[in-house]
Amino acid sequence: MAAVDAARARAQAVLRVRGRALGVAALPAALAVVLFAGRFTGRIGAPGADDAAAWDAARWVVGGFAVLVLLATWLVARTYARAVPPRTPAVPVAESAAPELYRQIGELAERLGVPAPSGIALTPDCDSWLEEVHRTSRRRSAGRAAPVAGEVLSGAPDRASEPAPVLVIGSPFLWWMRAGELRALLAPVVAGTAAAADPEIAAARRFLRGLDASLGEPRRGPAALLDRLTKLLLGACREHSAELERAVAAAASEQAKSVDYGLRIAAQEQVGLAYAGWDRLLTRVALPAWRLGRHPAHLNAGVVSALTELSRRDRLADGYGTRLGDRPACDLLEEPGSVDAAVSLLAAEVLFGEPFGTAGTGWRELDWADYPAEVVELGWRGQAAALRAVLGEGAPEDAAPALQLVLARLADGGGEPLAAALAAHLARAAQIAPPLQVVRSGRDLLVDHVTALVCLAALDTGLGRPGMDWLDGPVLLLGGTRRPELGALVADAVEQGKDAPLRSWLEAAGLRLAGPVRL
Repeated sequence: MAAVDAARARAQAVLRVRGRALGVAALPAALAVVLFAGRFTGRIGAPGADDAAAWDAARWVVGGFAVLVLLATWLVARTYARAVPPRTPAVPVAESAAPELYRQIGELAERLGVPAPSGIALTPDCDSWLEEVHRTSRRRSAGRAAPVAGEVLSGAPDRASEPAPVLVIGSPFLWWMRAGELRALLAPVVAGTAAAADPEIAAARRFLRGLDASLGEPRRGPAALLDRLTKLLLGACREHSAELERAVAAAASEQAKSVDYGLRIAAQEQVGLAYAGWDRLLTRVALPAWRLGRHPAHLNAGVVSALTELSRRDRLADGYGTRLGDRPACDLLEEPGSVDAAVSLLAAEVLFGEPFGTAGTGWRELDWADYPAEVVELGWRGQAAALRAVLGEGAPEDAAPALQLVLARLADGGGEPLAAALAAHLARAAQIAPPLQVVRSGRDLLVDHVTALVCLAALDTGLGRPGMDWLDGPVLLLGGTRRPELGALVADAVEQGKDAPLRSWLEAAGLRLAGPVRL
């Protein structure tokens, strides 16, 4: 109860800031009322008195100023009320598409004695939270009414008109975690709906959301005064707002201890594993596809494969086989594949943006079975073509084969200028985007492009084929086996000019430097 009382106290402090602001705005009107009342009662500037004319002038000046202040206050309050907070991109899941998931969340809310969330949405992220429903979107909301499962934070039945917030769930959790683990993980989040139903906490949050949402682009003139006032109010509320949310989280966590507390500890271990696998899948596997305008349609199913491979290699998950025997949380969806495709498209749009070279046609869906041909081989050919264009700048026509030419350039110490030229070429072609990773150096880019050229030499001579690794992305298969040493050999040739080990590797693999490479 200490955390609950602390949350209410901070909410009241925020509301006092709002009340003081309204009080200051009402002062001119109050003064005008006193002056006009004094005129009619004869106590201030009575007719016929020596100072009557001065008091009459003061009344009209103060009255006019009060009207302007009240009008400005109304406009400011209207701006705050109409300001729409930015909504986190998420895929809404209707109750008809996931009745078992809704039932599980409803039962969880009932066990916690809190209102059930008004809806469920999925985000392409490893996190879960409650998203407040803004008042302007209530009429458009298709979510079900929030049933009252017990007493709320105030200790009384829910009477607030505020709709219950939407539960946003990280999609990788649904595919990786078991149903019981997901329920335990979401218990503290769902417990937070109690705070949303408390009238004082809801009013304080609504006021703060209006202030945050009203701050937009820099304004000039009278509108700049609104930004100054908003920043002043936010500054006065900053500490109270932070402590309010901290107290709400503490209260929700304490309340959730009564539900699956032991299982939640195990579920938290899976959160770190899911995050590691999801990040690896996005940066190593999805990113090469996104750069080509393709979006893998089943990223969440892919994270299961990536984490399975990670657990097999590093043995990170104890009792892994036993755990997989439990029901996965994605089984709570009616059509997991359709939901996965929607979330995967959202991930591409949010994390990467507009695909390159699609001329407004948008993203092309990609199945995992087509990844080697549609992404790996196509990506290698694009990289090799870019490298060949840089090698051919200033060179005469029917020049040496690309692989032979690049190795000769590296052996002569031309790696640094070649890397700089390649980086400049890619920048001009607008083919460098740094989502999910830092901007790469010219040397790193050159290593990737030379590796792609070697891989194509293996493909076009029939000695190799493109493949995909769930953790490493595009790979070359020679005789059906990965050759991980290739990257290190290329890096030595690029960074130190040591091309002899790479030439020996090419010879042992049966690849001729003068062999044809189809760009």
